[in-house]
Amino acid sequence: MSHTDDEVLAAIELHAVDSLERLLRGGFDPRSLVRGKPAIRWLTEMYTRSDRFADCLRLLLDAGGTLDDPRLVAVLLDDEPAIAAAIRHDPSYVGHRTTLSSAYTPLVGATLLHVAAEFGHVRAARALLSHGADVDARASMDEDGLDGHTALFHTVNAHGNRSLPVLRLLLEAGAAPDVRLPGITWGRGFEWETTCLDVTPISYAQLGLLPQMHRAEADIYANIALLLEASGRAVPRLRNVPNRYLRPRDRGGS
Repeated sequence: MSHTDDEVLAAIELHAVDSLERLLRGGFDPRSLVRGKPAIRWLTEMYTRSDRFADCLRLLLDAGGTLDDPRLVAVLLDDEPAIAAAIRHDPSYVGHRTTLSSAYTPLVGATLLHVAAEFGHVRAARALLSHGADVDARASMDEDGLDGHTALFHTVNAHGNRSLPVLRLLLEAGAAPDVRLPGITWGRGFEWETTCLDVTPISYAQLGLLPQMHRAEADIYANIALLLEASGRAVPRLRNVPNRYLRPRDRGGS
C-alpha cells in the first residue's frame, strides 16, 4: 500500500495509533525520511501531548525506528520498570543529560526529569525521583543567558494541561516554586517562538494566556494557585475566569 508524507504526518500529529499501525502494515518504513526527518523525530517534535504518544513511539520503534538518544526510550515510553532497570544497570542514568527539539519549553542540556515533565509522563517522573533525580536540576542556558530552567517550568502551562500530575508530583518532591530566570525562549525555532523575560514558574504559567500558547484560562489559574500555595502565598479570589471580555456572546458576537 502506498502512502504520502501528509498521511504519515497526520497520523503522527494526531497520535492516531490505528492510522499509524495501518501505514506500517502497508509498508511504511520509519527509517525513511518524511520531509527530511525520520518519523520518530517528527513525533517527538510535534506539539500534541497525549496518552497515545507512547503507543505511537512503541509502534515506530518496533518497526525499526530509532531515537537520536537511545537513553530516552524508557522515559518517552513512560516505562517505570524500564527506568528502574536502567538505573540498576547504570546508576549514572538518573543524571543523564540530553538535547531534544521541543515545540514548547526548551530541552537543551536537559535531564531525563525535564523530558518526563515536558511530555507529562508521571510514571517516568516518579521513577526518576524515587531513584534520586535532582528535582531542581537546571537545563542549559543559551548563548544569550536565557533558559537554565528546572523541570517544574515544563509543567505549568503544558498542552492540554497534560503535565498537571507531574506538576503536583514535583511540588510534593520539594521543587522550588520561586525560581527566577532571566528568561526562556518558548517554542524555539517554531512559528510560535516567544522570548519570555524575567520568569518564575508562576509568571511562566501566566504566559499561557498569550494567544499563541492556546492554553485554557481556567487551567492556567488553577496551576498558579498550586504554585502560590507551594510558595506559602495567599491565593487571591479570581472574579473573572474565564474572562468575560473574551467571550464572543458578551461582545455582541464580535
